[in-house]
Amino acid sequence: MTRLALRRGTVVAIDRDGAATALTVDVDGERRPAISYTDLTGLVEVGDEVIVNVAARDLGLGSGGFDVVHANLTRGLDGAGLPDAHVMKLNYTSLQHAVQPVEEQAGELTLPVGRPVAVLGLHGQLPCVAWAAAQRRPGLRIGYVQTAGGALPGALSRTIGELRDRGLLAGHVSAGPAYGGEEDAITTAGALHAGLTALGWDAAIAGPGPGILGSATELGHGGLAALDTAHAALALGCTTVIVPRMSSGDPRPRHRGLSHHTSTVLELLLRPALVAVPPGEAVEVPDSVQVRQGQADLDGYAGSGLPGRTMGRSIAEDDLFFRAALAGGDVLAAEA
Repeated sequence: MTRLALRRGTVVAIDRDGAATALTVDVDGERRPAISYTDLTGLVEVGDEVIVNVAARDLGLGSGGFDVVHANLTRGLDGAGLPDAHVMKLNYTSLQHAVQPVEEQAGELTLPVGRPVAVLGLHGQLPCVAWAAAQRRPGLRIGYVQTAGGALPGALSRTIGELRDRGLLAGHVSAGPAYGGEEDAITTAGALHAGLTALGWDAAIAGPGPGILGSATELGHGGLAALDTAHAALALGCTTVIVPRMSSGDPRPRHRGLSHHTSTVLELLLRPALVAVPPGEAVEVPDSVQVRQGQADLDGYAGSGLPGRTMGRSIAEDDLFFRAALAGGDVLAAEA
């Protein structure tokens, strides 16, 4: 028995072109949605014979309910890789590929002491944080570091592209196992250091890509990547703002109010940090954590046209999630 669930298929439609190309693939007579990452497996056209990984769709995963092109047998077998790149991402897997790490641009270790970093537990917080920070401090150069904990391909998030197009993000670095950002980093610490020095960011937002891993346990979830991210930022001397995962609409008790994802991170922090909260909300935190209230312009964000759903719930159905994330962006900008 093999653990890779691979099937042969034929591309019958291209539904959306781009770095993460959305396809329809015929697999044994069934038409199935799929994604092809062109930076890895090359361009794809209707009629191409492909190998797809069908595991996520077969499992019925809500955030990964599509197949992924593993190889394009028609036109994807002549790739040459990135010239002069020498550091592997997804190393020692069949998808390993060489990148030029952004750490090489940073040079000597000059700590970005005092520069603020907002630490996310969910990708859905990203547009709220970036938008709120821009309202508080227009023109602030804020970069995004994509970490472990969620989806690894940088191309999967349309939110990042929209924030870049609007000037709400100054750059996108994929760190650790994540790949495919505008720059790639070997480590989260290296990404933050390079962004806040060589790339000229005034502040950074760091957190996972779309989707999140979970097991309904205290330590077995992708949100715990925030702990490593916070420690990296603190070790660099950055003002570290934890953006809390909060909810007024999640049906699971462990995520109502302050999610256990965030409370676990706060309990395990080895150095003092800040946690942002919206007006009117009280949270219990360890003595080493300072609570900072941030403004949350919910109506303004709702009118911005940026993503307004989390886990399938609208702003009206889970306003606390959005207010907490907006507060995080406001506090991030206030600390810059």
